[in-house]
Amino acid sequence: MATYVTSDAHGHVRALDRALELASIGPEDTLYVLGDMVDRGPDPVGVLRLVKSLPNTHVLMGNHENMLLTTLSTGDQVDLLTWEMNGGGTTAAGLDGCSREEYIDLVEWIENLGLFDVIEVGGRTYILVHAGIDALALRAYLATADYGPDEGYAHIPHVLLRAAMAKQDPEDMLWIRGEFWGEPTGLVGQDGAGPVVIAGHTPTVLLARYAVGMSRRVLDERERACMVEVGACWDTGGVADRIDIDCSAAAGAPVGRVGVMRLDDHRIFYADIENGE
Repeated sequence: MATYVTSDAHGHVRALDRALELASIGPEDTLYVLGDMVDRGPDPVGVLRLVKSLPNTHVLMGNHENMLLTTLSTGDQVDLLTWEMNGGGTTAAGLDGCSREEYIDLVEWIENLGLFDVIEVGGRTYILVHAGIDALALRAYLATADYGPDEGYAHIPHVLLRAAMAKQDPEDMLWIRGEFWGEPTGLVGQDGAGPVVIAGHTPTVLLARYAVGMSRRVLDERERACMVEVGACWDTGGVADRIDIDCSAAAGAPVGRVGVMRLDDHRIFYADIENGE
C-alpha cells in the first residue's frame, strides 16, 4: 500500500487523469488531494467528478473552493468579481451545466472538505495543507504540551499535531505564501527527524520569489514546472522541511503540469498540460 499526494489541478482534468494513470494507484493505495481542483482550466467540474469518484481519496479545501463557496453563499457582487478575477468563470459555467441533483451533491461535498491532515508514511510524519502553516504559532501551541526544539518534534502524537493544526488560522491554511515558504518551519531537527509540511497553492514557477534552499530548478530541461522540496540544510540534517507540489497547472500550456508524488519514495509522476486542455 502506497500513499500519494497531488494538488492544484485547476480544471485540467485530462492532465490529472493522465498523472493518476502514470502513478498506477491501486485499490489498496491512498491518495490525498490538497485543493484547488476548480477555476482557471477548461473543465473544473470534470476534476470534481473525477476526484470525487476515486476510492481511498482524501480531499482538502483550497482557496479556490473557498471562493466558490463564499460567492454562492453570499451572492455579493464583490465576492463574485473576486472569484471571476481568479478564474471562476469556467467553474460557474460548468456548474450551470449540471443537473440540480449533481449541483447540490458537488457543492455539499465541497462544503465538507477539511483544511488539513496529519499522516505518517515510512516513519515520517507529514502535515498536509493547501497553502501552508504559521509555523511560529504551531510551535507555540506545541510548547504548551512541553514539545520544543530541545526535545525535537519527531515523536509528537498525531492527536496533538491535529489539535495544533486545528488552532491555525484558516486564512493561513488557504492563502499563506511568502511567510511560509520564506522561513524554515523549525519542525525538522539536525538529526533529520520531524514533521514535513506538504502544500500547494504557490505555483513552483513563482517559488523563487519567496523561498531559499530549493532542492532544484523550478523548471526542467523542457521548461515544464516541477515539484520542489525546500529547506534542506545543515540545521535539518539535509532533509527538506517543506514540499511545494503545485506544478503550475493554473498557467496552462506550455509550462504547467499536474504532478502526483508517491510519499513512500518521493517519486513524482508528471502529466504535461497540452494546448487546448
